[in-house]
Amino acid sequence: MKKILAFTILTAFLAIGCESKKEEAIMETTEFSDEHNARNSLDYLGTYKGTLPCADCEGIETLIVLNEDETYEIQTKYLGKEDNEFTEIGSYTWMDDGNTLEFEDTNSRITYYFVSENRLIALDQEGNRITGDLAQFYELNKQ
Repeated sequence: MKKILAFTILTAFLAIGCESKKEEAIMETTEFSDEHNARNSLDYLGTYKGTLPCADCEGIETLIVLNEDETYEIQTKYLGKEDNEFTEIGSYTWMDDGNTLEFEDTNSRITYYFVSENRLIALDQEGNRITGDLAQFYELNKQ
């Protein structure tokens, strides 16, 4: 009977020890993944270009330049419209997730872009991914 009791206690200690190690490993993995994001893992500086969807024109040809001093320049051309070219400058900041840029222009208008490998993905006004049939057209490619 003493052997069974000793064996049961030993098994319980081993099980608790293994579970504890498993939890530590999960925590370490979580901490590791939280450290890597677009801001510290990707070469995001540079020029991005693409044509974004437009509700009342053929598309918005867009060029974004991200500078090291956290400033940007956006050149847009509304295809099929008169007086269609605009240049906007301002500063960008990183959101807490380290993957999303917030652009603020000189008129305090805010836009958001998700930073991906060699791409910027335009987000909606709340900073959420655009979904649906046109979602793939909200991407600018690094030049």
